[in-house]
Amino acid sequence: MANSSRMTSYQRREQLIRIGRSLFAAKGFESVSVEEIASHAKVSKPIVYEHFGGKEGLYAVIVDREMQALTSTLTVALQDPDMHPRQIVERTALALLTYIEENSEGFQVLSRDSPSTDPSGSFSSLLGDISMRVEDLLISAFKRQKLSVKGVPYYAQMLVGMTVFTGQYWADRPKVSKEQLAAYIVDLAWHGLSRLDSKPKLIFEGGRAAKTAKTTKAAKPAKVTKETKETKTDGTGGTDVAAGSPEIADAPEDASEAEGTEHEPDVQDMRISPVRVPPVLG
Repeated sequence: MANSSRMTSYQRREQLIRIGRSLFAAKGFESVSVEEIASHAKVSKPIVYEHFGGKEGLYAVIVDREMQALTSTLTVALQDPDMHPRQIVERTALALLTYIEENSEGFQVLSRDSPSTDPSGSFSSLLGDISMRVEDLLISAFKRQKLSVKGVPYYAQMLVGMTVFTGQYWADRPKVSKEQLAAYIVDLAWHGLSRLDSKPKLIFEGGRAAKTAKTTKAAKPAKVTKETKETKTDGTGGTDVAAGSPEIADAPEDASEAEGTEHEPDVQDMRISPVRVPPVLG
């Protein structure tokens, strides 16, 4: 307790915040007690209550600080409205990874389940705000290239979500540098963005593709052999073929050779040629 008398109120508050952040990052909010916080700070429980009113108050202060730090980092990275689309991806990825590298405990606190009942103060809400900023930048880029902006909100969520979840994995397994990881993220994201179809479709699993394949298969005529023809007689040795009809036996062996006959589609038939994005996105 002697240590307590040598600290100012501000110093004690900052000490409790550092200790609380470390404990919440390692164990989660529910597993940390006021007793544990006080024990690590070498103070009595009343000191913690005096500064924060309890662990909920301490946790709220820590989360607020970390969200402000992350918001500031990403806002600065995305403040240029005229950025090249690839630069948007690069800056978003690198800014988030820089925050994770420099504030590993803070990021762990943010990315864990929050006990807060205020949805506006949650990590998911923060990511939603970031996604909206990325969305605004992408809309501008899409409009310049005369591309439909219908899917932009989803593209923005994909980019931010991919970066955040990859960052969480990297925080526990930092086997590559943040620059290398950012390059991995950008490589995957950009090769998708630079080759967007104006009207993307599913090739093999889409409802229309499946229906077309089924209809085509049903329309394919069965192969009729000469032996089959000979079994269909009218009892006098003649074939039971309507007058004026072409003889089935004379049909081509491969039904697909007949004029106007559809054949079974293969992979080449089902390819959809993408509409390439102009050079600025490629």
